Amino acid sequence: MPRPLPRITRVLERLNRSGRRRLAVATVTGVVAAGVAIPTVAAGFGTEFGASQAVAKPQISKPAASKSGPAPTVQVNQVGYQTGSPKKGTFVTKAKTPLAWTLKDASGKEIASGTTTPAGTDPSSGQKVHTFDFSKVTESGEGYTVTVGGQKSEPFTIADDLYSQLRTDSLAYFYHNRSGIKIDAHLVGKEYARPAGHVDGAASSDQKVPCQSKVCDYTRDVSGGWYDAGDYGKYVVNGGISAAQLMSSYERTQHAKGADADALGDGRLVVPEQGNGVPDILDEARWEMDFLLKMQVPKGEKLAGMAHHKVHDAKWSGLPLRADKSDGKRELHAPSTAATLNLAATAAQAARLYEPYDKDFAAKSLKAARAAFDAAKANPKMYADPGDTTGGGAYSDYDVKDEFYWAAAELFITTGDKEYRNEVLKSPLHNDSKALFPSGGVSWQSVGGLGALDLATVPNKLGEAETKAVRKTVTQAADRYAADARKAAYGVPYAPDGGSYQWGSNGQVLNNMVVLATAHDITGDTKYRDAVTSGMDYILGRNPMGLSYVTGYGERYAHNQHHRFWAKEKDAKLPQPAPGAVAGGPNSSIDDPVAQTKLKGSAPAKSYLDDIESWSTNEITINWNAPLAWVASYLDDQA
Repeated sequence: MPRPLPRITRVLERLNRSGRRRLAVATVTGVVAAGVAIPTVAAGFGTEFGASQAVAKPQISKPAASKSGPAPTVQVNQVGYQTGSPKKGTFVTKAKTPLAWTLKDASGKEIASGTTTPAGTDPSSGQKVHTFDFSKVTESGEGYTVTVGGQKSEPFTIADDLYSQLRTDSLAYFYHNRSGIKIDAHLVGKEYARPAGHVDGAASSDQKVPCQSKVCDYTRDVSGGWYDAGDYGKYVVNGGISAAQLMSSYERTQHAKGADADALGDGRLVVPEQGNGVPDILDEARWEMDFLLKMQVPKGEKLAGMAHHKVHDAKWSGLPLRADKSDGKRELHAPSTAATLNLAATAAQAARLYEPYDKDFAAKSLKAARAAFDAAKANPKMYADPGDTTGGGAYSDYDVKDEFYWAAAELFITTGDKEYRNEVLKSPLHNDSKALFPSGGVSWQSVGGLGALDLATVPNKLGEAETKAVRKTVTQAADRYAADARKAAYGVPYAPDGGSYQWGSNGQVLNNMVVLATAHDITGDTKYRDAVTSGMDYILGRNPMGLSYVTGYGERYAHNQHHRFWAKEKDAKLPQPAPGAVAGGPNSSIDDPVAQTKLKGSAPAKSYLDDIESWSTNEITINWNAPLAWVASYLDDQA
């Protein structure tokens, strides 16, 4: 699994960020030692002084293969713990009384010991469990293990820079899944490189796409953007929340105390636009924003200003299948109010963020955002057909109050116009914490919270009293999520209504973590930060599956996620999912045939299968990786 950079590299990196001096560091690459992938610094590096010198060139990880076989019963964050963070784990056992635990370092030396706390039956998994806490240990090191009742955990690290590489890998996910561009081996390695998909010259093209029958009589160039998930569809509502969270990850660095903008800056991420003077994370988000703008119905048409809901093949494609070889007939689907408001919100946010770098694009974005909002107001009930599932997902949504709120909030923040302020204040969602931030989390179907988070953190003209009220809605939600984490035997800040884990539950966990992190940014209260770290522990191995849900991270990790190109389980010549890809995770509804066969009767948090055919529990998508990248960046800032 990826490990923290060697100490000298971490020191140089922190000095680079400090602004006092810049040191040019040679490319960081991966080697395998004792079965563990450890990033190392290539021989030779120079020291230079000044404000504009280079830092280590970003690369994706090269992890060792995942362990197989039964998972351990001592569950920990398999990547590790930051030195100053809480350090907790869970032990699966039928014992009714406390048990002794010991923490040992890589040499086998005992570092700490204590006794477990019986926690009864965990309702999410049906397991009888104990918890243990070794937070007092702050000494950095690799190869730590915890032993309880003769059972030993997977090894893990204690260090501050655990999440810097995860930020790189989780954001590289979006470059990997770009449509309409060659994926370069120099950036991602030979096994992940591929020709451009869905452009003229490929098996199928998005450069002149007609509508479905009776939808429109024109064609649109809708090339570019990100492939949504394991297939080659592109959806405005899922692209919208994903682009917004990438932009918000950058925008957070402009306003949150201690946030590191340099880590997301030009030359710091795996994108081909390095060196253009624009922060790399904005380069990546722009690839999707350009596509979203292309999805807008053009002037002169009856529904001008609206946005087409999606574009994908007329029939489902099989797997494995590389993007450039996908030859299905592409079709534009009918516009929807939800898609149009996603465009309005993201384009409004883009208008303010890209203005320092490309004034023309910023102006174009704002014009599109205004037109989209007006069009949605004129067509407030154009819903995507829930039966439109041939060749792609429906992404239907019959409640767009949250989309209206989000779009109005972003337009108001950017423009300060009274029209949008009034739309925010009159919304039935305004300052309703449970409506904006449901127990199941923000999602593509529930985006009102995105508007509230930005109103709470991005300078605007709402006024002191109103801003204070919005911030209260955020902290009230965070209080609920933090309480959920404290109560849960696995420390997860997720307690969905009825206890059923929803499709993409890991994405929901991560979105709750975004709310918690924002509350920490607003208040400085460490209880929120601690709940974020507890949530990451769950994602990276402290869970009922004993598995890290992020490819390449942890000793045993998900590596057979549903994806047409990353399909090694189907074809050994193809790659496994790239490092930093998060699996959707447990899904109580087990919608796919493989899961229905193998997971019938499973408890909510055990309803997961690392199988490429289990698309309802093991797919990967842009809207789950976006909050993973946001949280990884936030946690690295805490180091």
